[in-house]
Amino acid sequence: MAVKISRRSVVINIEIEKGSTFRHRFIWTYEVDPQDPIDLTGATARMQIRPEITSDVILHELTTENGGIQLGDAAGTIDLYVSDVLSTDWDWLSGVYGLEIIFPNTDVRRLCRGSIKAYDETTR
Repeated sequence: MAVKISRRSVVINIEIEKGSTFRHRFIWTYEVDPQDPIDLTGATARMQIRPEITSDVILHELTTENGGIQLGDAAGTIDLYVSDVLSTDWDWLSGVYGLEIIFPNTDVRRLCRGSIKAYDETTR
């Protein structure tokens, strides 16, 4: 189920099962009219997972360039993707993240932030 976001920088905590494909959809809408999506045509996005907010260590990075994020242009959708192969190799269990959208005019907006828990898999 897609999470609708109608204001900037909301806190959304994420849980990921290691060894499973992770897909999550956000729909970014205007606060005044939550039925009206924000047009992301020409935008890019980036998301970094770190052990803690002040850490220089990046545990994992999703971007539109590396295929971890796909933007739905006029539909206002932001799709996150982590393959089962990538998540299997993670040696960490928790962290924090921030998801930013970069518009063609170079404006940057933080869409959401929160914690991430990565649960170990039993079946290998």
